[in-house]
Amino acid sequence: MKNRSLPHWWKLDNAAKIFPASSSPHNSKVFRFVCELQETVQPELLQQALDRTLERFPIYRSVMKRGLFWYYLEDSALRPVVRREDTPPCFPIYPSVRRSLLFRVMYYRRRIILEVYHALTDGTGALQFLRTLVCEYLLTCYPQAFPPPLPELLLDASDWQKQADSFQKYYEKPAGHQFDLPRHAYRLRGSRLPKNRLAVLEGRLPLADTLACARERNITLTELMVAILLRAIHDGMRIRDTRKPVVISVPVNLRSYFPSKSARNFFATIPVGYDFSRQEDSLEAVAAQVRHAFQSSLTRENLRDRMNRLCALEHSIPLRIVPLPVKDIVLRTANILAMRGTTSSFSNVGKITMPEGMEQLIHQFGVLTCAGVLQACACSFGPWYVVSFAGPFREHEVERAFFRELSQLGLEVVLTANFHPDGEVD
Repeated sequence: MKNRSLPHWWKLDNAAKIFPASSSPHNSKVFRFVCELQETVQPELLQQALDRTLERFPIYRSVMKRGLFWYYLEDSALRPVVRREDTPPCFPIYPSVRRSLLFRVMYYRRRIILEVYHALTDGTGALQFLRTLVCEYLLTCYPQAFPPPLPELLLDASDWQKQADSFQKYYEKPAGHQFDLPRHAYRLRGSRLPKNRLAVLEGRLPLADTLACARERNITLTELMVAILLRAIHDGMRIRDTRKPVVISVPVNLRSYFPSKSARNFFATIPVGYDFSRQEDSLEAVAAQVRHAFQSSLTRENLRDRMNRLCALEHSIPLRIVPLPVKDIVLRTANILAMRGTTSSFSNVGKITMPEGMEQLIHQFGVLTCAGVLQACACSFGPWYVVSFAGPFREHEVERAFFRELSQLGLEVVLTANFHPDGEVD
């Protein structure tokens, strides 16, 4: 039986619809994955690997188009060209002065860099693409090291499964459409860098020791990091600001709760807050509250209800019939209202694995994102756990307080930054 031909255009998934309306020079909605190899990248071979990888992810050939009622993705004949890194981290991809793909692949010395516009996919989907790209590159560079049978490709899914909109698959109309406006959270302040510039501070920690530190407190690694981030933010708050809670937004990969092999967006976020005006500021107290928030929020039922409430907006008749310019205003306003309830975010991509034999050719992975406020992202590979901060401010007190507390817990932290001590970004 012949396979059905793939579509030439796709509706944006539910999570993606907010990004075109809320993107700006200070908030590019672009995230970056970096794979640092043991040897210098060969751009010609990386281009060959990218060409083969793109065959496995057809939706990455798409461009963003404006319809009468919604944005959509349309297949294109554009060919991505690998280039030496020549833009600041998470430089805007959309909108562009010309029609362009929604991702870019760059290299610098030993690093392979993938940057993706969030309307195309989420962190899990982009990581699937990057892992496949790196796998194809290493197979090209070292064919003698991987004789037949070759390592299995990393994502066992058909093109249809990778392009599926899992929000639509699992959507159920909720009983009501009530939305509670978030309570005003503490907002970080500072002098902003010029548009399109991000200050990045990356910390590398030994994974085994960091895990042991979390297990000593009977919490997960993500819960430990969120607790320390809450305390780092509180460390720089003015007394009069402590009446507002500190709220960390934590993205959750819905593929862990609903079967999906989609390479597109399929995530939700949960708020994890702490009111330092009413509760103890010790690490033990904050960690206990964070643990409770994770346990109560991370259930299939709660995540399903949250997903259904968000998808209900997309299915509402009033919003469906208004033209796109009006939708942009509505979605931009909704994003502003949602952001007032968030102080920062922490995203843990988790453990990154590669086919057997390839780990020794890779030094580490890293991830960061740009969303207009201070963002922290983390991932682990081999013996290392890497936490990266990216933010629009010249001041870096939160990041420094975060890594200082990790050091005080007895963890060895190796820091790398793209800014000088005076805050200026390279």
